[in-house]
Amino acid sequence: MVFYHSCFGGELHFQTLGESPLSNKMPKKMKECILHASLVSGNLILIGTDIVGENGLVKGNTVSISLQCNSQEELRNYYTKLSFGGIRNQSIEKNYWGALVGELTDKFGNDWLFYFKKPKSLKIE
Repeated sequence: MVFYHSCFGGELHFQTLGESPLSNKMPKKMKECILHASLVSGNLILIGTDIVGENGLVKGNTVSISLQCNSQEELRNYYTKLSFGGIRNQSIEKNYWGALVGELTDKFGNDWLFYFKKPKSLKIE
């Protein structure tokens, strides 16, 4: 979340299990775990947790984070920042219906889809 904060800016808040009503039911070592983190930057709200079920963390390719951007510049800026240390799966390009799109896997293995649909009065470069 600190990395995402460096990409998106905004306000980043963490709440640990120890700060929640669940604290009384948890072992001491778990009280430092993040119950949730929230990043708010304009209309963007990104929420995450490091709490997983009994089977532990299972990473897969079934979930992607879609980021609908407000401008070409915003899309290019986020794409550049989030791709640091990651893999650019699809370069930013204009697709056949006139939207600007791109895909990447960030350095944590999370897949991101970028999208900007231009207003009719704006030319995509």
